[in-house]
Amino acid sequence: MCISVIIPTLNACDCIGQLLSMIQKQDVRASEVIIIDSSSEDKTVDIAKEFDARTIVIPRHAFNHGRTRNLAAKEARGDILVFMTQDALPVDDTLLRTLTAPLQKPDIAATFGRQIPRAGASPLEIFARRFNYPDKGAVKGLDDVRKYGIKTFFLSNVCSAFKREAFLKAGMFPEDVNANEDMLITARLLMSGYRVVYVPEAKVIHSHSLSLPGQFRRYFYIGSSLKKNRWIREYAQPESEGLKLVLQQVKFVVNRHEYRWIPYIFIESVTKYLGYRIGLFAG
Repeated sequence: MCISVIIPTLNACDCIGQLLSMIQKQDVRASEVIIIDSSSEDKTVDIAKEFDARTIVIPRHAFNHGRTRNLAAKEARGDILVFMTQDALPVDDTLLRTLTAPLQKPDIAATFGRQIPRAGASPLEIFARRFNYPDKGAVKGLDDVRKYGIKTFFLSNVCSAFKREAFLKAGMFPEDVNANEDMLITARLLMSGYRVVYVPEAKVIHSHSLSLPGQFRRYFYIGSSLKKNRWIREYAQPESEGLKLVLQQVKFVVNRHEYRWIPYIFIESVTKYLGYRIGLFAG
């Protein structure tokens, strides 16, 4: 398999060198690394060139999660497209091999890896990574909706891989949304008869904490994307997954005797829900 690694960047000079170094040390080598940069004001592009990465620079205002990645994908030469983010660091030198191995099967169109919280992450960040990225793998198809609900379509662009041919046939990432582009293409792939695989052995270190306004904005975009793509709600409702998340968050912090997080969990949950509902109806 010929692998193209695609990484959108913005002012990433504090992390891009380490990421590119670790990609070069993988036991399965990428044929190319494409950095698509949103006009960084630091030395991101210079560092990328030092590592012989192909660089594409776009105006900052032109960035869109789907469109930007699609632009790089069109330029890619590989038959496997690996998407990463600038702040996701491989845990070891087996990431590309383990992430792409399931794609050798004809019915598998995409995979995604496990995210490990950074050192010093808050309890809620740790919980979120464990909730979304367990240590047990999964192979998901459209017939698994009853089992997984909306998470049947869950896939994260922080660390994912696609067969280029299937990616193009599915119409690539949608470009009219500000979030959920990875979930929407996953749903299209599953509806086309493909399956996707969660590969917990493919691990990256990645976590970050959003402020309450940041959470509101993120969930507004999620609601807005689902408003534009109502068809996905015919298969599963995300609200039930959200309630499950809140209850398990509370249980997690209680078991750790970190009771001070309980009020914040409810405040954050209300913030997310309001953002989501407003985006769903007004976005």
